[in-house]
Amino acid sequence: MAKKRKKQIARKQRNQRKQNLTGLDFDALIALRNQVDEALTGYRSTLERQLEALGSSVASLGGKVARGIRGSTLKGRKVAAKYKGPSGELWAGRGATPRWLVAAIKEGKKLEDFLIDKATPAKKVTKRRKKK
Repeated sequence: MAKKRKKQIARKQRNQRKQNLTGLDFDALIALRNQVDEALTGYRSTLERQLEALGSSVASLGGKVARGIRGSTLKGRKVAAKYKGPSGELWAGRGATPRWLVAAIKEGKKLEDFLIDKATPAKKVTKRRKKK
């Protein structure tokens, strides 16, 4: 069925010359976008089938299988704060440097002055059960 659709799309492409997009109304643009989406989806599935026939996959080649997944897997994850400002502001050391830290560094302080000391973490006291 995908081959049949692919042939239909190819036939339409041969029959149509370059379209002037400025002359199209909104509905026509949406329809054109859907046609392009279908063509790309069909082409992608064809390529994936060819890769499977060769004994490989998109994921093994480093591609994203699911659509819309981009960027780092760590993006959006919460991390513990590394730096603490004089007013109690916290910064994990990721992303843009906060204004309070930039101002303090301009005043002559060092980044290490704001490090949160994690060398001696507080130990949790746990009660152990007696063995019977």
